[in-house]
Amino acid sequence: MTNTAAAGLEPVKIGIVSVSDRASSGVYLDKGLPALQDWLTRALKNPLQFEPRLIPDEEAAISAALVALVDAGCSLVLTTGGTGPALRDVTPEATLAVAHKEMPGFGEQMRQISLQFVPTAILSRQVAVIRDQSLIINLPGQPKSIQETLEGLRDKATGESIMAGIFAAVPYCIDLIGGPYLETNDAVCKAFRPKSAIRPTA
Repeated sequence: MTNTAAAGLEPVKIGIVSVSDRASSGVYLDKGLPALQDWLTRALKNPLQFEPRLIPDEEAAISAALVALVDAGCSLVLTTGGTGPALRDVTPEATLAVAHKEMPGFGEQMRQISLQFVPTAILSRQVAVIRDQSLIINLPGQPKSIQETLEGLRDKATGESIMAGIFAAVPYCIDLIGGPYLETNDAVCKAFRPKSAIRPTA
């Protein structure tokens, strides 16, 4: 699946992974992959190629999928689902098992955002890691929560940002690990970079 809306920008391959026993077995329709693809297509100006995976809550299968996506050249891999305290929730363990570096700030910020809505956000265990030249981030399972954690919170009256979402830091992180230069649509989510890291755009 490819989005080629923006010529002249670096193409980006993104892995999107939905972890769910029931959705992967066809019990209900998966909503995670469409939510991820929709948000990323709106947020990024780069030509995008998506590598989707729908897999059950099995630690070895999740780890294998993450490794395969990194090996396939995905600069960014986003997962949804399997991050709670239930016995079958093993996405964080599977992610940490393939990590070369941990990036704890992403999980901390996601929980801060979600705590604005529900006290049970403290039960979420999302992690983010770097493997080779790829950033892997666990996201919540619900489409609404996916958008909130990626995009951040805005004042309903003015539209001004009142709490940054995690995606604002993603492009610069990918810069630092040698990935492609991501251009964001500021109306959705404005990337933050130090002035010295900003490249002129056409």
